Amino acid sequence: MSGLISDRVLFIDGEAIVIDKPAGLPVDPPRDGGMSLENHLAGLTFGFQRWPTAVHRLDRDTSGCLLLARNPKAHKRFQQVFEAGLVEKRYLAVLDGVPAGEEGMIDLPLAKVSSEAAGWRMVGRAQGKAAQTGWRVLAAREGRALVEFRPLTGRTHQIRVHAAEGLGAPVLGDPVYGRAGPAMLLHAVALTVPREGKPAIEAEAPVPAAFVEAGFGIGG
Repeated sequence: MSGLISDRVLFIDGEAIVIDKPAGLPVDPPRDGGMSLENHLAGLTFGFQRWPTAVHRLDRDTSGCLLLARNPKAHKRFQQVFEAGLVEKRYLAVLDGVPAGEEGMIDLPLAKVSSEAAGWRMVGRAQGKAAQTGWRVLAAREGRALVEFRPLTGRTHQIRVHAAEGLGAPVLGDPVYGRAGPAMLLHAVALTVPREGKPAIEAEAPVPAAFVEAGFGIGG
């Protein structure tokens, strides 16, 4: 990761910060002891003594909008808003394949499975936890598609599994549900968090260079 994480702030006020998390940076400290967001929190205090804390998670290789709370009370309020399903999240992904149709809703419950050989992963299972994702194709060329996803739930690896199993086209570069590549092209492009008595937190993250390199820049 190049540059300072403090240069990637998309929104800031007295109780919240939204950063454009770079791909490759885990939110939680990895088991191998490598770098994570925690190593950068001291640079995100902006005059406060307390370090901010992540309210939700993005996968290590997913880039884009990540909400941090600047105090424990705000963290609790934001978590409640996420749990109530009131947060609007919008993702962009380049898929390794082109879905049938132009838009729709994927309703595919997800369950966690694991094996000693392959480790753990999420799969679509009727008895799993409910998961819904709206999708819309923005552009398609050369056997790939730029797709907008709007998850209504927040399950682990939800968009990645819904793309692979629900649409039959995994996220380009996904090492678990598709074919590994130089980068996994999944980006949390926009986040809206409603607040009682205050304007909503709204942030939009610029499209990463890897999308442009794959032939899908702004506007597809």
